[in-house]
Amino acid sequence: MKNSQLPLTKDLVLIGGGHAHALVLKKWGMSPLPGARLTVINPGPTAPYSGMLPGFVAGHYQRSDLDIDLVKLARFAGARVVLGAADGIDTAARMIRVPGRAPIAYDVASVDIGITSEMPNLPGFAAHAVPAKPLGAFAAKWDTFRAGLVPAHIAVIGGGVAGVELVLAMAYALKSQGRLAQATLIDSAEALTAIGATARNKLRTALTELGVTLLEGVGVESIQPDHIRLQDGREVLSDFTTGAAGARPYGWISETGLALNEGFISVDANLKSSDPALFATGDCAHLTHAPRPKAGVYAVRQAPVLFDNLRAVLSGGKLRPYQPQKDYLKLISLGQKSALAERLGRTLSGPMMWRWKNRIDQKFMAKFRDYPVLEQPTLPPLHTLGMSEAIGDKPMCGGCGAKVGRNALRAALAPLPSPERNDITPLPGDDAALLMTGGVQQVISSDHLRSLTDDVVVMARIAAVHALGDIWAMGAQPQAATANLILPRMSSELQERTLREIMATASQLMRAAGAEIVGGHTSLGDELTIGFTVTGLCHRPAITLAGALPGDVLILTKPIGSGVIMAAEMAGQANGEWVSAALAQMSRPQARASEILNCAHAMTDVTGFGLYGHLSGICEASGLGARLNTGAVPLMQGAAQLADLGIRSSLFADNRALAPDLQTSSAQDLLFDPQTSGGLLAAVSANDAETLLKELQHAGESAAVIGTMTSGHYRIELI
Repeated sequence: MKNSQLPLTKDLVLIGGGHAHALVLKKWGMSPLPGARLTVINPGPTAPYSGMLPGFVAGHYQRSDLDIDLVKLARFAGARVVLGAADGIDTAARMIRVPGRAPIAYDVASVDIGITSEMPNLPGFAAHAVPAKPLGAFAAKWDTFRAGLVPAHIAVIGGGVAGVELVLAMAYALKSQGRLAQATLIDSAEALTAIGATARNKLRTALTELGVTLLEGVGVESIQPDHIRLQDGREVLSDFTTGAAGARPYGWISETGLALNEGFISVDANLKSSDPALFATGDCAHLTHAPRPKAGVYAVRQAPVLFDNLRAVLSGGKLRPYQPQKDYLKLISLGQKSALAERLGRTLSGPMMWRWKNRIDQKFMAKFRDYPVLEQPTLPPLHTLGMSEAIGDKPMCGGCGAKVGRNALRAALAPLPSPERNDITPLPGDDAALLMTGGVQQVISSDHLRSLTDDVVVMARIAAVHALGDIWAMGAQPQAATANLILPRMSSELQERTLREIMATASQLMRAAGAEIVGGHTSLGDELTIGFTVTGLCHRPAITLAGALPGDVLILTKPIGSGVIMAAEMAGQANGEWVSAALAQMSRPQARASEILNCAHAMTDVTGFGLYGHLSGICEASGLGARLNTGAVPLMQGAAQLADLGIRSSLFADNRALAPDLQTSSAQDLLFDPQTSGGLLAAVSANDAETLLKELQHAGESAAVIGTMTSGHYRIELI
């Protein structure tokens, strides 16, 4: 039996995308444990590598060079990514709290969330300073500040190695631009006491050479918008203030009930906390058997031990201890492409040391840059004719990319007889069926999606919004829904956990839309599929595909490109930030947009048949043509770049066959890209278009005017 057909029985959750967890994910992808469902929780789709931060601050690296793409890494590891910041663990119930979603259950979990350099007790710090950790937020704010043009004053609070390395990099970057007005390093005691005298003297010399003023033995009273007030009454000008003083644990750890040491999670030699199901690693952990300073080298070397021990706990194996080295090589950037190396009292410095450091850093990051491409199934030697064509040249997409093609669907439905009931209004090709119930118009529609993300909460949101799209497109008010779920094979306990997450999410979203989930059906299968049958009430005549008038303006409420982005994600070619942004767009309800567009002459939601296919549906039903301004069509972040690379969804060819004579290429091909939970496409009066567009944009929609309806029968002209 293949591993993919084995049932899931245990949940392993990695909290945080730190260095150790990133390496565990990489090793897991090379050797997964059958039966384990792996989840990684992180605030964003990337995790910055601390070793290259000074080089980025100095301008030697691009922002993207720092980031480990957790979306790509998780795809390789077969893990689901939950984008959110965990802020609590219930060790008794074995639940992890992530704001904005149902708690995440675990059988075994590991914490690798790093530290923070926030200074909550320092007046003005939260409002006017930027903590050096977490690294991602600091890097983003420094990137913006460094792009300025005027002379700048900078200051770093904390005279340890991290603070010195940071202020040297900041001073070098601004000095290279001719913008450095003043750089100051402040420490309440003596700076650089954690290293030897020779290294300390070299770093003090580097500070002097770059014009950094070192203030020692003086405390900070408060942070102001443009200066720092010291306790001795002096003021230090600073337009960008950061803190690198000491390692501070995140506050929520203190509420977990775990054994702590100065706020850090105490772990034994096996990296296990006081709770047998919870491990911790990296800077957020304290090694009780061999205390060590906070340094990334320890997290990196803990990773193989953590990997083995997590597998051992899940499979009933034997744990192995982690024995840290007594000392480690310190490679400290000196601002320019020069570095200082110290270990066991020996010190070397210069450009050669920077090249050595750069080689080590690049080698580490290379582990997360290239992953094996997802291969198509190998055909057996003997197979039926047409199998190669049916498989195609790419894996089948999720979401609407897995739908049946429009031509096949139409051919199958054409022979069906017309409704004989007088309470059903035939609307061929429209978004939902129109019924008459007790004198009230009611619409009903059913939709289900093959999973395009392993995060069942995000998938439930997308599937619910997608199903509601048909109701919103007809100007109806959602009423009731039934859920239709297929879960992958898993134990009863994991079934309960998964259903709880899905139904809590779907119920919340449906209720916010005005509908109630009143029942449904569940079964087990090879993969996750989520669908809903939804009804809605029409308090005014339903908006259909028919009804558009010549001269009507076409408004689209969401950008397109989800098909190509998710196809690229399956192949490990999509930037994680693009994937994250696409999922957020697909999760966005269209209730408010539907209300604003309730005066539309015709409307549909853009889904599986792509923008061109759904526009052609309006044209056919209304007996009109259209003029489509391709340059005005909003695109999802990254969609055009991926289209230029030739990436296409598995349903693209079927959609493209709708217009065989139309010449398109690159980004224009996105007109045929199947959309999942896409926006509303409305034909509105030209007199109302400007007002409606402003209302939509004010409501937060990425709406745009993309064309007009014309009298040319069925013809869509691209301009």
